[in-house]
Amino acid sequence: MSAQRACSQADLPGPGAIRVLLDGEPVAVVRAEDGELHAISDTCTHAEVSLAEGEVSDGTIECWLHGSCFDLRTGEPTSLPAIRPIAVYPVTLHGDDVLVDVANPITDGTTTTSGTAATKER
Repeated sequence: MSAQRACSQADLPGPGAIRVLLDGEPVAVVRAEDGELHAISDTCTHAEVSLAEGEVSDGTIECWLHGSCFDLRTGEPTSLPAIRPIAVYPVTLHGDDVLVDVANPITDGTTTTSGTAATKER
């Protein structure tokens, strides 16, 4: 399946995240401090809680329960106690709609490559 609508840009706090379900996958759609949009797995790899409830700063999102931070571009944990990465998904903007492709992750949560921010579709 290709990218599907996750939310509108207006739905996103700035900075902050919201949780959406796409094809049964919990996804956190995140607006970083610099305004870039990202989509990541919404489940912390350490404690199985929602990352969308965490604080966004310096290109990371922090798990509210134990403080693990994850890089929004790569999914890599940047602080303990998490040691496994999370999946990162491609984001495309179509007008005000935020589209996310969960079928073709940038990183799958086991290996990472360089992530990308949202791209505009005309």
